[in-house]
Amino acid sequence: MSEEFKEYATFTVKSKEGEDVELAVVDEFEFEHKNYVVGARIEGDEISQEGLYIYKVKVSEDDFSVEKINNQVEYEKVAKAYMEMED
Repeated sequence: MSEEFKEYATFTVKSKEGEDVELAVVDEFEFEHKNYVVGARIEGDEISQEGLYIYKVKVSEDDFSVEKINNQVEYEKVAKAYMEMED
């Protein structure tokens, strides 16, 4: 019996405490002509089931960066749209 190891793309964000936190990309989607990424914490070699985090994606020529959604109304709207896509 072999365990399959699945590798995920990752990105790093700052926690409220200012520490770097690595998140695995679990999904990407577009909503209202903007790109978003859904991340989950990594614990050891596994993705945490504790919760998902949604960030805006900024794409440049050869890379991408993520940006926290600071507007609570916008975040709730994007999160609701994502949940509806998953149903």
